[in-house]
Amino acid sequence: MENNHINLTSAEWNVMECLWENGCMTGREATELLEKRMGWNRSTTLTLLRRLEEKSAIASDSKGKKKLFHPIVSREDAALQETEDFLERVYNGSISLMLSAITKKQALSKAEIDELYAMLKDMEGGN
Repeated sequence: MENNHINLTSAEWNVMECLWENGCMTGREATELLEKRMGWNRSTTLTLLRRLEEKSAIASDSKGKKKLFHPIVSREDAALQETEDFLERVYNGSISLMLSAITKKQALSKAEIDELYAMLKDMEGGN
């Protein structure tokens, strides 16, 4: 997301998921899909598409009378931004505080612990 800080609402995430899955959609296709998934009307979907375009999360191209929407921001970049925002907001940027809170409520499996050890080893350059 190169230097672009984009905050997505829950509703905007739903629209983005559709675009990430399909790559490119017309407003009509997005409206039909989100009506099935979310029960939204045409106006709601078109408003969200407009907002996402204003946020530079998506772009549109006109093909004749049709307007095609496609994501500019990758799912990975958006998820990373969300994670960083959450970590900063809730745990003052501390991964260890977050892990401590998570493991108090739910034990990690052996596989998850092994995966964490492997990641930490890689970060230390010990592999």
